[in-house]
Amino acid sequence: MKITITGKNVKVTDKINEAVEKKFSKIEKCFSGDTEAKILIRPEGDKVKFEATILGKGFNLRAESVRQDIFDAIEDASNRLNSQMAKVKGKMEHRYQGIESIRFEMLPEEEDAPKIVKTKKHRLAAMNPEDATIEMELLGHDFYLFVNEETDTVCAVYKRNDGDYGLLETDY
Repeated sequence: MKITITGKNVKVTDKINEAVEKKFSKIEKCFSGDTEAKILIRPEGDKVKFEATILGKGFNLRAESVRQDIFDAIEDASNRLNSQMAKVKGKMEHRYQGIESIRFEMLPEEEDAPKIVKTKKHRLAAMNPEDATIEMELLGHDFYLFVNEETDTVCAVYKRNDGDYGLLETDY
């Protein structure tokens, strides 16, 4: 696995490099050499944000952690990645069985994988993204699906961690 560490307004020291290499060496065992891990470290207020994205052939994994101490953030994000891999192991084995960049036998196991326990139907309404954010707020949800009346595509608005909104546009 190729690991690229970038510091944005943060100096990436040898000690940080070593901590990332150590934590990601466990994760690295699950993937072949052509997998890439992109790490971004940046300040977030008086804390440090550690973002890790693993880019493989046919899949992406992502985790982030905001902590007072960078080493706690590295630990937390790597644990989250391991947890993600364990949760989707069965699905990944089925979906990516022909992809050689994942070593399924090395993926961690999780006994209580989440499952779908409820199904809801939602009638998509045509509206603009601004109206969709209002509808989302009125319902008290974190996201809202709708048909964008301007582009005639299925979209979703969602509430971001920073309090702003995001728009997901589909392309198929």
